[in-house]
This record gives sequence, structure tokens and C-alpha cells, in this order.
Amino acid sequence: MIIEQAREVLRIEAEAISMLIPRIGDKFIEAVAMILACDGRVVVTGMGKSGLIGQKIAATLASTGTPAFFLHPAEGIHGDLGMVTSRDVVLALSNSGETDEIINILPTLKRMGAKIIALAGREQSTLVDNADVFLDVAVEREACPLGLAPTASTTAALALGDALAVALLSKRKFTPEEFALFHPGGSLGRKLLLTVEKVMHSGEENPIIDSLKTLQEALFVITSKGLGATNVIDESGTLVGIVTDGDIRRSLEKGFDVLRQPLTETMTNTPKTITAEKLAAQALQIMESNKPRPITVLPVVDAAHKPIGMVHLTDLLKAGVV
Repeated sequence: MIIEQAREVLRIEAEAISMLIPRIGDKFIEAVAMILACDGRVVVTGMGKSGLIGQKIAATLASTGTPAFFLHPAEGIHGDLGMVTSRDVVLALSNSGETDEIINILPTLKRMGAKIIALAGREQSTLVDNADVFLDVAVEREACPLGLAPTASTTAALALGDALAVALLSKRKFTPEEFALFHPGGSLGRKLLLTVEKVMHSGEENPIIDSLKTLQEALFVITSKGLGATNVIDESGTLVGIVTDGDIRRSLEKGFDVLRQPLTETMTNTPKTITAEKLAAQALQIMESNKPRPITVLPVVDAAHKPIGMVHLTDLLKAGVV
């Protein structure tokens, strides 16, 4: 009984969203154009459950390039309407289109000259009559068996709000870098803003050895720097290879005499590299996609292909990129 009831709720709400698809047309395009032309902000308002959905829509808009905030309509009639200007677009949510608190702020909004987009479930309603654009979010029935608790209707409104936000994001050509600017504190921001330069080992920490040196000398460099590898350069300082502690262990299977061999016989030629200005997340992608097995270190080179640093997988872990 419980499982079937839960599945029925999901079916009803999925159907409510599916019913929105054929309604996406000229009115939706008009709403997007109105918001794009707005040189103010999108003011989202709604009461009760619609208000909670409105808060999420406002947050999604704001984080994807459309300045927006939520206005509680009950607070609006007690002074908060002062936050709205004639340059703003108001996105009003009301399933019935007759929510008292929303209706009470309509005269002031109209007097200000703010544009109004109604997300409502009834076209024949006061809200829609006073709106510049009507977006139909009507549902056949709520998922609540009593038909009382807003369920399918709020899901539909939320989904249409997401559709608006994504359409606006696309039209603005909003980039991942811009998205990261609004999310600097989380792991997403770290992945999208952190560059290789911020996490690489450079200067004295950068392991470098001449290609004419021996494997034994490379082992000393690897041990002293603690990164499990060393960059190998030619006489001009250009990167020509890399030697890892794994390379040395595999070579020692042939006997200790290999320690006296020149590095050119053991090193990996033309290793994968990255430049300092690239994103740290890109360094991780290069490491993970290396074939036949992932790598844990990545040389950082400049425009002349000279090694200026090295990134280790543990550095990316510490920085929260992984």
C-alpha cells in the first residue's frame, strides 16, 4: 500500500510536468524576452507553498546570471514593496490566481509600471487579468489523495521556473566561469576557479634533473622532493621526459646495475603536461584519462615547454577538486 501510493504520487507529478511541454510556446518566448530586456531585477513572489517554490526559482535565476530576489507578498503590503522599481519584472506564483496577498500588491505593482509574469493554474483569474504574460501551470489533479495539499501544482511551477532559468542562461551565453563566480565557497567553485598555478609545486619544490644524469641520481631527486617523480630536461632546459618511482622499481627488477644507466633509457618520453593557467580540474581529467593506467603526477610547463612545476594527485585532493 505505502509503496504503491508513493509510486502513484510520482506518476501524478511526472504527468503534471509532462503536460507543461506542449504549452511551451509564444507566451514562454515572450516571458524570456521580457526578462532579457529588463535592466532591473526579477522579483519573484508567492504565498505559502508557492512562496517556497518562488524562493527556489529566485535562487536559481540569481545563480545563473539573472539578478533576482524573493519578495514575500504579505511583507510587501507592509513596506517591502519599496524594494520593487519600474525597471523590474515581477514573477508571481499562484495556483488559483486569486491568492489574497498577491492580489493586494497588484495595484501598487501596476502603478509602479513593473512588468508582471503570472505563473498560475487558472487563466480566468485576477492575477492573470492583471499580468502582462501568463504561463499556464495548471494540473489535472494534486498528488495529495485529498486534493488539498499543493503537490503536483508546486512541482509543475518549480519545473517551469527551471525551464525559464535555463532558457535565460542559454540566451545570455552564461559560462561555467561566471557560474563559479557566484559559487566561490563550495566544491563547485573550487573546480571551476582553481588553476594549476595555485596547486602546483614550483621553485625549490619542483623536481628537475638533467637527462644526462643516471637513474640513481634521479632516485635521490625524487626522494628529496617527495612527489614520486622528477621532470627530465635537456641542455636547453626543455622538458624531454619524466621518471617516476614506479619506473625505477620496474627497472630494478633487471638488477641494481640499471641505477648507473642514463635516464634516457628509463624515462617516459613526451609525458602528458599542462600549463599553469589551466584549471586544476583539467589536470585531474588528464591524470584520470591517461592510458593504459591513470597517472598521479603531471609536469607543468611554460610556453617554451620548460618545466616550471609539478602537480600531484594529493594536491588536487587537498584542494577539493577531486
